[in-house]
Amino acid sequence: MSEAFDRHVEAFLEMMQVERGASPNTLDAYGRDLADFAEFLSGRDLSPLRADHDAVAAYIARQADIGMAARTQARRLSCLKQFYGFAFAERLRPDDPTANVDAPRLGRPLPKYLRKEEVTALLDAARALDGRDATLMTALLETLYATGLRVSELVSLPLAAVARDPAVLIVRGKGSKERMVPLSDPARAALTAWKAERAAMLPKSRPSRWLFPSFGATGHLTRDGFAKMLARVAVQAGLDPAKVSPHVLRHSFASHLLAGGADLRSVQEMLGHADIATTEIYTHLIDDEASRLVRAHHPLAGKTAQKT
Repeated sequence: MSEAFDRHVEAFLEMMQVERGASPNTLDAYGRDLADFAEFLSGRDLSPLRADHDAVAAYIARQADIGMAARTQARRLSCLKQFYGFAFAERLRPDDPTANVDAPRLGRPLPKYLRKEEVTALLDAARALDGRDATLMTALLETLYATGLRVSELVSLPLAAVARDPAVLIVRGKGSKERMVPLSDPARAALTAWKAERAAMLPKSRPSRWLFPSFGATGHLTRDGFAKMLARVAVQAGLDPAKVSPHVLRHSFASHLLAGGADLRSVQEMLGHADIATTEIYTHLIDDEASRLVRAHHPLAGKTAQKT
């Protein structure tokens, strides 16, 4: 890449980080995507700031030709759209060459989720653990299923978040955006029990600001630590541990809420989704579940029509 383009890319990535809260992984991916695009254009004697619609379309078409996954193609086009939107806003060029470039068609895999009876089995297995493990896992599972938190949000909850037996949690999610999520009565009871156990567990000489503390580098329970605990509980519940994860419980929270009549916008806000289209995928889970119930229980399901 040229020095001038390097400076523009650096400014673009800085904007993505400061104004849009892009993660380090996203920034790294976008930097690599723009470098790949610049290399492609160099073979056409073009610079990124002089690329036209046909050059961008040819680049995206080439991704498909070399077997690049549709999702990666879509991410690279999204990166280019955002970069050229930035370039247009900064008056680095007078137009946006990505404006009419079509995104590749993506398959839409449905998120995995647990049925209500499977969630109940998990909670029963957690309560049946020995001593402190039972109190900890019950609090973690009840909170996760009641709120749909991301696992990183769950394990890093500060003690202050539940200091006064709150009816809602205030969560700091992606991009440091705060949202409020209601707590169910079972979750509040489980958290109250855990706080008492936690107070007895921690030595007074080593106080912790975390709700789920540990003596590791982070100071709190890690995502991997929770995932391993959850896998053991899944086995005790008679479930396949490969099909049970913290994210599956987040999906279960959303799909069960919508199936129970919750409105899509409220579920979007509780999950912390920036785009409601991300939340809409859960409506497909409800459609699939309804179809399964009809096939399983309707008296005419599976029967061929008889000729009259």
